[in-house]
Amino acid sequence: MTYILFVLGLVALVGGGEFLVRGASAIARAFRLSPLLIGLTIVGFGTSAPELLVSVQAALSGQSGIAIGSVLGSNISNILLILGVSALLAPLVIPGRKLWRDLSFMLAATALVWFMLLDGTISRIDGLILLAGIAAFLITAFIAGSEQAAEAGHGTAAQSWKPWAVTGAGLVLLVIGARLLVDSATTIARDFGVSEAVIGLTIVAVGTSLPEMATSVIAAWRKQTEISVGNVIGSNIFNLFGILGTTAVIAPIPADARFASLDMWWVASSAVGLTLVAFVLGGLPRLVGLGLLATYGVYLATVG
Repeated sequence: MTYILFVLGLVALVGGGEFLVRGASAIARAFRLSPLLIGLTIVGFGTSAPELLVSVQAALSGQSGIAIGSVLGSNISNILLILGVSALLAPLVIPGRKLWRDLSFMLAATALVWFMLLDGTISRIDGLILLAGIAAFLITAFIAGSEQAAEAGHGTAAQSWKPWAVTGAGLVLLVIGARLLVDSATTIARDFGVSEAVIGLTIVAVGTSLPEMATSVIAAWRKQTEISVGNVIGSNIFNLFGILGTTAVIAPIPADARFASLDMWWVASSAVGLTLVAFVLGGLPRLVGLGLLATYGVYLATVG
């Protein structure tokens, strides 16, 4: 039964990713918005749903390490693992001049969270500040999107409920698939005698990023590279501003010293590295994707 659930989880992830990419692309065309904007907002935020559920549940249960660790680990894997795999499938275009605003928000969120972690807790006030950050990002993103639509002569005739339904179905399938895959894979690993530490470091940590993985990889495969890149950047912004902000408002989060002294270095280095690549290279060729995957391997070895 466990193996059947594992296969069903994979099928749900692949199907959900396909639906989400198709629906998001249709929405972008209908509203004459760039696929990048849709990836940054609807897709990026939607695929972060598992991290939100995990962080809130962990904070309410007093498991602050999981609440913060799942967010930071997800941001690291989003850039190093997901963009690495996506770039191997299809070289990704990351136009720095087009993304400067969004990359700036990602860097600002990273710096702000790192500063908040230095005193050993993310308080409710910190949470409100973070939520203000996500509100500012959404406002600026959709103002830019409205300007793009106006320049393109946007009309309402092309709007339809079907792309939204397909996108929603994709998000639901992604969340269900990620849950099935993580639970079944954890059971299988225990049956083979794999330690709890290894399970937590690999299956659970990467598990909450599976929706982003499925969506970005499928988008890259379908040559929708703007959705692939926007998904990762939007997800990273929402993880730091939205998820940690929401979680801290519900319950202040005590932070282990290792988050500020070790993990945030990896989060910041990944974010800065992606920004430099965007402005210097304008994209991720396959060789750089391979380098990202190798770096992720080093990160796992360091954490372990």
